[in-house]
Amino acid sequence: MASVAPSAAEHAASMTSYFEAGVVLGNQYRENRGPFRKDSDGRLHPEILDAFREHGFYIFEGVVSEGEIAELRVDMQFLLDHAPTEKNSDVDAQGRPAYGSEFARSPYSFIKPLSDPWGGTELLNGRHPHQMVQPIPDTSAPKETPYLLSGMCQTMPSGLRLYGHPALLTIAAGINGDDFVPFNDAMFVKAAGLGGSVAWHQDGVTHWNNPNWDPGIHGFNFQVQLYDTTPANCLWIIPGTHRKGRADIRAMIKDNAGSELLPGAIPLTCKPGDATIVNRQVLHCSFANTSEHQRISMTFGFHRYKSVLGQKGALSQAKEQPVYDAKRIDERASVIQVAIDARNQYYPREERFDYAPFHDRQDDFRWNDETYERVIKDYNLKDLAI
Repeated sequence: MASVAPSAAEHAASMTSYFEAGVVLGNQYRENRGPFRKDSDGRLHPEILDAFREHGFYIFEGVVSEGEIAELRVDMQFLLDHAPTEKNSDVDAQGRPAYGSEFARSPYSFIKPLSDPWGGTELLNGRHPHQMVQPIPDTSAPKETPYLLSGMCQTMPSGLRLYGHPALLTIAAGINGDDFVPFNDAMFVKAAGLGGSVAWHQDGVTHWNNPNWDPGIHGFNFQVQLYDTTPANCLWIIPGTHRKGRADIRAMIKDNAGSELLPGAIPLTCKPGDATIVNRQVLHCSFANTSEHQRISMTFGFHRYKSVLGQKGALSQAKEQPVYDAKRIDERASVIQVAIDARNQYYPREERFDYAPFHDRQDDFRWNDETYERVIKDYNLKDLAI
């Protein structure tokens, strides 16, 4: 007999003990949290890199300034205010034409409140095998709620500038090499009392059987937090799982009496301006947000060049997947160079990141109306997903 879904309030109450235990366990990983630091050569500090490689995550505290976070919030609020009322709507809540019709792919993805849209399905290569508990939302909840917003480099001026942040790109180079390349980006929106789950999963799908497999072969993701996050709405991970190969998630949950509250997990709680990095092979999830606190995470990832070159696209629902040749990779990576220049124009006194693959081509990728049309608009149709 199927169990009855809890109400939002019942779900919130039932998670208290698990959340408290996760916080206690997370306090044991203090070496994986701190400010951004460089060594004497200007590269990511080796102590940070060692901690990341050992446990699969790091939390950079205050790496994005308060002023920049404020601008990101303004741009994000514009997107939410001008969003369609639901998936198939052409108007926003004020009856105006909804934003985003000029793009080949809508920036907005919707779900039913507190639902788990991917768990237990074959979507995204079936990498979310177990469906999370889906609490019953309050009667005042809308029919649908925003879940993911995509294309931050074309929809948010501040998002494009964030993509060129010198500290974040220094981190990417330190982890994946100077010829690092993009993955994709998305803004996770977990509205208070509405935000859905992301079921337990590992991100990578391409290289599990690669004879040259290693723990970093599927790259990593950033999440820059615009608001305080709590155990109730943040990302949860099981440290060290990136080094153990592909996890049997179904078996792990079965051995845990069928519960998604897996042992050994910790919450990556953050302040505004903190940025997490998480190895894409780390087992991770987030729970339905039955709390009173929203979470908005600017999420974008990076790969090693050699992990992507010659691979076939994954994590898409399209029937035909492209092969990532050098031309395709270069076209998608050029977004980084435009973002660097956009940031430099806005913050001219800030140290500018030198992106090695475009060191001799910077003049071809200055931020202007022409590069918006040529490079930025619909750039996310060329994401590099492995």
